Amino acid sequence: MPGRRGAARAAGLVVGFVLDRRLGDPARFHPVAGFGRLAGALEKLTYADRRANGVIHVAVLVGGSALLGLAADRAARRLGPLGESAAVAAVTWTVLGGRSLEREALAVAALLEAGDLPAARQRVTHLVGRDPDRLDESAVVRATVESVAENTSDAVVAPLLAGGLAGVPGLLAYRAANTLDAMVGHRTPRLRSFGWAAARFDDVLNLVPARVAAASAAACAPLVGGSPVRSVRTWRRDAAAHPSPNAGPVEAAFAGALDVRLGGVNVYEGRTEDRHTLGDGPTPALADVERSTRLAHAVDLTALGVAAAVATGCGRRRRTHASRPTTR
Repeated sequence: MPGRRGAARAAGLVVGFVLDRRLGDPARFHPVAGFGRLAGALEKLTYADRRANGVIHVAVLVGGSALLGLAADRAARRLGPLGESAAVAAVTWTVLGGRSLEREALAVAALLEAGDLPAARQRVTHLVGRDPDRLDESAVVRATVESVAENTSDAVVAPLLAGGLAGVPGLLAYRAANTLDAMVGHRTPRLRSFGWAAARFDDVLNLVPARVAAASAAACAPLVGGSPVRSVRTWRRDAAAHPSPNAGPVEAAFAGALDVRLGGVNVYEGRTEDRHTLGDGPTPALADVERSTRLAHAVDLTALGVAAAVATGCGRRRRTHASRPTTR
């Protein structure tokens, strides 16, 4: 029943998305946090200042997550379409981060509105890795908007598309890879070689989702008073100058859609990085944080529709192949 499987997967993605929007991340015993602890423990065994060790680290953790997802998927299938939908929904809820991203961004904005810059600097570290002591109010706002843009792709669009394409194994494997990139995929002296595999693998996995997110941001620009044409123009002109092949398109598309100027020089643990200028508008104001979350939510919904269509389409293709007669 491949067609029913595709529909069951699509339904699970929708239910999981709704759970994330209603509840946010699980308050206790979050599976992603548990995975992070496991990855940290394994790193003590696999770490060496060589790329090969990083490849092994990624292969074990991402491969193990995919195998765990495959086993869970097979167990759920024995319960029929309802069981498969429930499994996809539960895993989708745990790997998505859209609601928590929105809450953090709005919490930073609320602190700034209350005039508490020190607290806002501390809170924004939940979203970015920049040195907080160097950030004035304008820099905190820019960091928040940029994080909303980039993490909308990483924490919502990409896992939804992975789930639409490969169900529970895809969801778990993607979240494992993205978490490893956050943990070890940094250009620090200690991790430059070991973290290479995690960073590059995450780049590959996000090539398509980042561009889906950028295109969705452009299409949804009118919802925040923006122009799709300006968003696409900014994306095409400015994205390539960004050091990240995937954050660049999304942040540039958001900058154009919101008509603000993002990018610039950031400092990470004493290391300066020039992310170049994205967009022609003014520096984002405090009100643009809320606008960015509204745009992100619209992008999330668009990605959900695409992911559900992918899941249904994959089910139909499997049904077509299964019904073809075998030639001997």
